[in-house]
Amino acid sequence: MDENNSHLKDISSIQDIEYIIREFYGKAIEDPAIGTFFTEIARIDLEDHIPHISSFWHQQLFYTGNYKKNVLQIHKDLHLKKSITKIHFDTWLALFTATIDKNFRGQKSNLMKTRALSIATVIQIKLR
Repeated sequence: MDENNSHLKDISSIQDIEYIIREFYGKAIEDPAIGTFFTEIARIDLEDHIPHISSFWHQQLFYTGNYKKNVLQIHKDLHLKKSITKIHFDTWLALFTATIDKNFRGQKSNLMKTRALSIATVIQIKLR
């Protein structure tokens, strides 16, 4: 982390998580490697999707227990429509991590990046 980010605060609320998710999707939807998964394959309605994915991450970071969907099954269903490969996971992870690093710093921020790597790794293994 460079010194320019020393002023950043840690993730402390669902609002912080929603901010990260909005920033991330703004980049991901435009990305040539993964954008089509969101716009053409899953055809997500961003305003409907953001509360769900924010709830997922809120549970991951603060153990709220509010998220009830099966993340693995969602990705298996997408994988059946269009193969999700290592480059897709790597791109997702790089964009997600960069979004966190640009906006937040601290224990929860590091936990979110660690969990993202773990989740991406497990899903990749399960999709094989």
